[in-house]
Amino acid sequence: MGQVREGARIGAWAVAGVIGLAVLYVVGVFAFGAAGWITAPFRGEEDKRDNTVGSGEFRQTTYETFFDLCEAVQNAEGTIQALQEERKTASETRTTQIDQSITALKAGRIESVNDYNAKAAQEHRAPFRDKDLPYRLDAAAKRTTCTN
Repeated sequence: MGQVREGARIGAWAVAGVIGLAVLYVVGVFAFGAAGWITAPFRGEEDKRDNTVGSGEFRQTTYETFFDLCEAVQNAEGTIQALQEERKTASETRTTQIDQSITALKAGRIESVNDYNAKAAQEHRAPFRDKDLPYRLDAAAKRTTCTN
């Protein structure tokens, strides 16, 4: 009879241990599930940043974008200069056309300067601007230099 009681006691402890482990598992699942649910927005933002900023394609494209925008500013300046030279000897009709072209080129140049400066100010893009490019471009400058 003593052995039966001892066996029943051990069996009861074993069942209690299994039930305790099951309860602990369920509590753990809910606890970590809640932690995952709470941190989901942060992890989602982190994953999104890693998938964009961390990608080689993003880095290369951003690097080239700064050069492209700076070059667009310089191209507009060069075309404006050439048109101003042509204007000196142009007919009245051509002078009107040249003036309109210069106005459009100046507006495009300012747009490119603003786009460059906006991208340079973005925290996730700024690290990919070449060290030889200026931090900001000046819309009022007559000449833009794309290397320091």
